[in-house]
This record gives sequence, structure tokens and C-alpha cells, in this order.
Amino acid sequence: MLFCGKEISGPFTIPSGIITTEVSILEKIANELPEIGILTTKSIGLEPREGNKEPIIAQCNSFSFINAVGLTNKGADLFAKELKKIKIPENRFLLCSIFGSNKEEFYRVAEKLFEVCDGFELNLSCPHSDRYGQVVGQNKELICEITKSISSLGKPVFVKFSPNLDVKEMVKSAVKGKASGITAINTVGPGMQFCDGYPILSNKVGGISGKAILPISLKCIRELRETTNLPIIACGGISSAEDIRNYKRVGANFFGIGSALIGMRTEEIKNYFHELSEDLEKGTNNAVTLLKQTEMKYKKYKIKENKKMAEDLFLLSLEGTLKVEPGQFIFVWLPEKGEKPFSIFDDNPLTLLIQKRGCFTTELMKLGEGDNLYIRGPYGKIPEVKGRVLLVGGGTGIASLLLFTKKNINTIALLGAKDRNHLPYIKEFKSFCKEVYLTTESGEIGHKGFLTDVLEEIIKNNTPDHCVNCGPKIMIEKSIKIETKYINPEKIYFSIDFMTRCGIGLCGSCASSTGHRSCVDGPFLKQKEI
Repeated sequence: MLFCGKEISGPFTIPSGIITTEVSILEKIANELPEIGILTTKSIGLEPREGNKEPIIAQCNSFSFINAVGLTNKGADLFAKELKKIKIPENRFLLCSIFGSNKEEFYRVAEKLFEVCDGFELNLSCPHSDRYGQVVGQNKELICEITKSISSLGKPVFVKFSPNLDVKEMVKSAVKGKASGITAINTVGPGMQFCDGYPILSNKVGGISGKAILPISLKCIRELRETTNLPIIACGGISSAEDIRNYKRVGANFFGIGSALIGMRTEEIKNYFHELSEDLEKGTNNAVTLLKQTEMKYKKYKIKENKKMAEDLFLLSLEGTLKVEPGQFIFVWLPEKGEKPFSIFDDNPLTLLIQKRGCFTTELMKLGEGDNLYIRGPYGKIPEVKGRVLLVGGGTGIASLLLFTKKNINTIALLGAKDRNHLPYIKEFKSFCKEVYLTTESGEIGHKGFLTDVLEEIIKNNTPDHCVNCGPKIMIEKSIKIETKYINPEKIYFSIDFMTRCGIGLCGSCASSTGHRSCVDGPFLKQKEI
């Protein structure tokens, strides 16, 4: 199969800004999913951008979303350095999505990425930015100038179009600028999504994607095909082989699938694309059975008690419960303040152990009895632990371990913190665990020092079938070094804080160095997954 003169392994891509947003994920997808022959990066600009604060995505309906990430990226220089370090098979086409506010910015970004990519996708279609994307793309002359400028570098250029503008006129400008192909469509909008009267997105408005825009995208592809013979990458609402067949009918050549991958772990994405390819070959439509119905609905809870444990630590007890399994996590949302993920300390009543770290946790710390907050979830893969389980928790890492003790009658706990006030629920741990070992840096309770000081002796005397670790990175690294002396690494789980922004596997921000996404492949991962 040829794409811009290069033989590629498959007709699929994952659209820009979804899943393959970190280089480690991009490399993993490239090497393990041959069906994805086109690797599209997230949109890269000249300088780093933090983007919008969470929430950055909300669910409109089944497999339909509204998002405003804010063109978050590391900047062209750093991204180019990261791309140079990875290995991508020869039969994959690396399509770097780029953006800028004018022709000069686009050109400078393309120059910096030129050596590491096979071609460029010009983001002229983001619908919720006041400087980039659609703002630039609505100028037909500028489309032509930018496309011609990037094409002059000598690599294929695809122009990504917005359905909110006149696509026929836009494609004429792209063709005039010597574009190699078209990507269509970007998200529709901007639109808004509310919960309990509050706009969910921190940006208030965002682009709509997924199943909701499938009819619009089909119409746009037909109009584009009536205007040009250039290859077209079709994006927008694809979830089945039947959707792809419909896109072929209106003239698409290659296919981008994003929102349909919600909630899928890496192995599940592999199975899905394999089944989709089988469907296209055999005329079947079986891949739809592999789609996952992950919900992002919020539920309102009232604060029952906000108990201060220390200057920087507090327990939020809520009125109500939540059905949750050990190792899962939730998102807490305060309208107009933000949203962050948290481990669940206890499920009945629903209780969170929170350390004051920044603006959002400061706002949570201010809440009192009767105040409201909103929760979505739970999310995450449930660790497969059985038999004798050793729980190792340091600092606020303790927060994710209590549920393991409540659901497993054969647990031992080793808990460490800087002082007594940072070791909550000791009585509860002792009531569920066969044995509980404590350490504090201050020496107020238990062993004086770090939990890694006593870990090896505990394992020698109580060799576990599984170890579950949660805490600071340095603690986990030391713990694993000790644990692997005595038990199979496959039976050791650990959770490290990753930047988790969506919780449903789509934004890719929680990538590990091996390309696993903590929110769906974890949050408790194995050593080979980190």
C-alpha cells in the first residue's frame, strides 16, 4: 500500500492529539500495530505550551466528546530531540502535525522537524483557539502561502481542514499551494457541555469529536472528493468497518480512528485494529463488539467531614459510597476551579486522603461540611493479586492500599511516612491486615527511618505471592530492587504519579517510558511496563 510514494503497512492512523501524543506511545504503536501505517503526531508549535487546565475533555454522548486541550506541546526543538531517539519501522509514515499563527511560524517549526519526519500535517482547523488553527485556516490566501512554503522543503504536506469553513474553497487553496493530500475533518464547533448548570471544560468551549460528527465528516469528504483527486485521510466518528466502507464510498483513501478507542488498554487497541482489518477483508463488522462503554458522567457528593491530619494533609469523607475495586482511581471536579485524579482511600463512606500540593488541592482543603464536589469514575485496571499480598505504601501512596486489605483477607502492610500525623487509618489497617509494620522518619511510631530499611527483613520472614507498591518514585525504585530478589517481577505491581488528564486513555499524557498509559494500562503497572 502506497502513501505519498512510500510503502506502508496499513491504511489507518490515530488522529493528531489522541493517544500517540507522547513519543513513547508513538514508538510502541509503531512497532506493535502494523495496521497503523500512518503515525500522526500531536500538533507541535514553535514554543512549548502548557495548554488549558483540566477538565480538558467531557463526554457529550456515547463515543462523542468535547475537548479543549489548548494545543499542549513541548515545542519543536524538544520534540525533534525525542523523535531522534526512537525507532520506527521503515514501512510506517511519520506525519508530524504542526501549527503556527502565520507562515513564518509554520515554516520554522517544519524546519526543526524536517529531519525526523516523513511529512507534515498542517493544523489549520483547531476550532477553539484565538490565534491558531481555524483562525488561520479561514484565510484562503494564507492557506495557499503556508502550504507552498512548507511544500518547498521537499516533503509531503497534508492540510487538515475544518468542517466549519468552506471546504471546497479551502482545498482549492491547498492544491494551489501544492499540497500532497488532505486530512478531514478536525473537531466541529466550538460547542459547550454543562453539568448541573456549570460548563465542564475549563476553557468553557471546545471542539466536538466522535460519533456525533460522523454525518458531517462524510458530507465534507464527499465535497472534497468532488473538488480534488489528492489522497484523503478521513477522520470523524469512525468505529466500525461499515463506517470505513461508507467513507470509501464518498472518496476517502486512509482512515483516522480516535474517539472509538476510549477506555481501551494497549492490548485491546491491538485486538481492535486487527479485527477491523479482518472485517474489511471479509466484509464483516465484528470490531464493534470490542468497543468499550466508558462513562465520564459526574456525580455530586456532599462533604461529610474535612479532617485535617497535618498542615499539608487532610481526609475528605463524603456522604455516600462508590462501587470501586482496589487500585482504581477517580477524578474530583470543582466547577470553575479545576479537576484532578485521586486514589480512593475508602469506599464506605467514600473517603479521599489528599496532600496539599497546588491551587486545586488548596481549594479542596477549604471545603467544609455540606459543601459539594463532583466525582467521575472509577477508572483503571484492577491488579491481579491473590494469595499472600504485601502492601508497601509511602506518604500519600498509602491512600490507594486500604481497599486491597478490605478485599483480600491475606494481606501484610508496610506503611511509612515522615511522622505520626501522616499515617492515617492505622487502626483500620490493623483490623484488616494480618500484620502491619510502620516506619516514620521522626521515629514517633514504628521504626525510625524509611520503610525500605526494614522491607527486606519483612519479605524474608513473610515471603509474599504478590507485592503492591505505591509512593514516591525513589521509594518504589528501592522497594522493587529488594522485592525482585525474592519474588518474580511479574508479581510485583507499583504505581507512580503520572500526569493524568483524561482518565479514559485518549489524551496520552500519562505515558510511561515504555508507551503504556497509566490511566488504562495501570495505574498499577509492572516493571516491564514502566
